[in-house]
Amino acid sequence: MGLRENFTAALKTAMLAKDQPRVGTLRMITSKLKDTDINARPKGIEAVPDEDIIAMLKAMVKSRRESVALYEQGSRQDLADKELAEITVIEAFLPAQLDDAATEAVVAEAIAETGATTPKDIGRVMGVLKAKHAASLDMSKVNPIVKRLLGG
Repeated sequence: MGLRENFTAALKTAMLAKDQPRVGTLRMITSKLKDTDINARPKGIEAVPDEDIIAMLKAMVKSRRESVALYEQGSRQDLADKELAEITVIEAFLPAQLDDAATEAVVAEAIAETGATTPKDIGRVMGVLKAKHAASLDMSKVNPIVKRLLGG
C-alpha cells in the first residue's frame, strides 16, 4: 500500500475515533499533497511518486521544527505543543531514520565508494548518499560527519 492510501486509511481511522487534532493534521497532509500534484502537472506528472511525497513530508516536519523554536522563544508553549503533535503525526509516515552509528557507517561506505580523500570531494559523497539513502538520512546531520571524516 502506497503513502497515498496510508493517508486515506489513517484519516478514516482518525475520523471514526473522533481524534480532531490528528484529523486536522492528516487533512493538512492531503491538502499539501494535492498542491504538490498540481505543481507537477506542467511537467507531465499526474501524481507524484512516493519519493517526492517523502520529501514533502520532510519539508513539513522541518517547517514545524522551526516554528517550535520560534514559539518557544516567544513563550508560546501552547502553539509549540500543537506543532510538536503535528510533527508526531507526520513522522509516522516517514521511513525510520538511521541512528548515529549507522549513519557513520553509511557515510564511511560512501567515502570509500567515491574514493574521496579531501574536503573538495564532499559534493560527490553527498550525491551518493542522497541517491542511496535520501529517505533514511537527515542530510543536514550528514554534512558535518562527511566534513569530519574527510578532514574538513
